[in-house]
Amino acid sequence: MISVVIQAGGKSVRMGQNKALLPFLGYPLILRVAERLARLTNDLLVIAPADPDITSLGLPVYPDSIPAAGPLGGLLSGFRVARHELVAVVACDMPFVSANLIEEQVRRMRDSQVDVVLPVIAGQAEPLHALYRRDTCLPAVTSALTGGLRRLVDFHSQVKVMEMQETDLRRLDPSLRAFMNLNTPQELAVAEQLARSHPGW
Repeated sequence: MISVVIQAGGKSVRMGQNKALLPFLGYPLILRVAERLARLTNDLLVIAPADPDITSLGLPVYPDSIPAAGPLGGLLSGFRVARHELVAVVACDMPFVSANLIEEQVRRMRDSQVDVVLPVIAGQAEPLHALYRRDTCLPAVTSALTGGLRRLVDFHSQVKVMEMQETDLRRLDPSLRAFMNLNTPQELAVAEQLARSHPGW
């Protein structure tokens, strides 16, 4: 069993409202993300600022343990409260997150004993649909934060990272829709239309 952490701490400036609570096909977007991954875990949790609208959804919500520490601080917060050694981390604004992809990441991590299984698309790392080994990543993240670093990849030099390249990712997700994130109302509208047109997605 793994832990699943949903990061919901962004400011949502371009969207103009909290992305976690955006209505997506009539339901809060973060609930869609949680439901898509629920079969993977008995430890699904959300890292987000205190917000009664999120806690009212019935999801376990934890605040950042280090305020204003950026995305890397959110990762540290997730590691500190996760109950299992392997931790999948996704963003709250990814309506097509893939349980199948995470299962493949788990298989690769267990077969190779790496610390991070990291998707890479067109040379761009995707740390918010990645799998982490908590016990080795937590001290590395702590060290990076102590050094003033804030990006999600800033601790990777201290751990063993396996990259999943685009060719492998497309075998599981031909359109790479799992990595679609929503930053604007226009992107939300496109994603909803895709979900209506492809109910199996």
